[in-house]
Amino acid sequence: MSRYWSDVVHRLTPYVPGEQTERTDVVKLNTNENPYGPSPRVLEALRNNVNDSLRLYPDPISTKLREAIARRFGVTPEHVFVGNGSDEVLAHTFRALLTHRAPVLFPDLTYSFYPVYCQLFGTSYKQIALNEKFEIDVGDYMQENGGIIFPNPNAPTGLALDVAQIERLLETNTESVVAIDEAYVDFGCQSVVPLVLRYPHLLVTHTLSKSYALAGLRVGYAIGHPDLIGGLERVKDSFNSYPVDRLAQTAAIAAIEDAEYLAASCRKIVDSRERMVAGLRELGFEVLPSAANFVLARHGVRDAAKLSASLRERGVIVRHFRNPARVAPYLRISVGTDAQCAVLLAALRELLD
Repeated sequence: MSRYWSDVVHRLTPYVPGEQTERTDVVKLNTNENPYGPSPRVLEALRNNVNDSLRLYPDPISTKLREAIARRFGVTPEHVFVGNGSDEVLAHTFRALLTHRAPVLFPDLTYSFYPVYCQLFGTSYKQIALNEKFEIDVGDYMQENGGIIFPNPNAPTGLALDVAQIERLLETNTESVVAIDEAYVDFGCQSVVPLVLRYPHLLVTHTLSKSYALAGLRVGYAIGHPDLIGGLERVKDSFNSYPVDRLAQTAAIAAIEDAEYLAASCRKIVDSRERMVAGLRELGFEVLPSAANFVLARHGVRDAAKLSASLRERGVIVRHFRNPARVAPYLRISVGTDAQCAVLLAALRELLD
């Protein structure tokens, strides 16, 4: 480690993203990417905007994109914040809204970037154990805190809470921000965005990387009371006043406005997920009930790490987490096309036979 690093850098344990490979001869089911690609309107908008305007800085507050998001959800642009992917939006959320004297609360098995943000910003935190069914029990969060955050559906479990449970939490926990990370909400879960008009301490974050198939452009946003959005903007303008580039803003608007394509793409993924789950169960896997574009699956006999390695030898990449110990027996498998899922199941059938 470099002797020139700041003290905080020595203490960091960075987030480890899923493997990206340039190989074209593999079935890549490890990073929850959308297998169908973005709306044709997105590609057309990009082609039409690759021109001399790229010499100019982008709109620093993404006005037109915020307006498009506001129309989509029935809020005002003042309720919307835009950033480079939901990871950046989440980072600003931790810095602006979740760093207080009391610890921020989140599940012990969840998006592993949360503790990294806490290390980076000096945020105290407390991890709340999922129950024996890997579910979030909102009753466990009704304790002193400096904020609450969790994904819905949760990751990597894929399990979702219904709106009533989250509203129960909002009604009880009124003195700190409740942030709901809805990265996978379009694959079978009801959004709580409508509640932001009733609960000023609710912030909801979204990404265009999953359901909109724009992981390569990095666009995310948050919806919440203008007071919360103002806090995010103060942090953003103290860090990077031009966060989202011109092409990303243009593509995001086109994606959000093509609701028909979004619905059709998500429907295909949900249908493929159900067929893949049925196939996995026939092969002896226990599969958690997922509302996301991935599943968490454990075989009754075979070791998950060995299965992952053997699948890789057969050209299929899935995700295996060694930590925490509760999730080590499982594989997280992204939902691909029906053809990709068939290759996965065939490889598993060969291995298990």
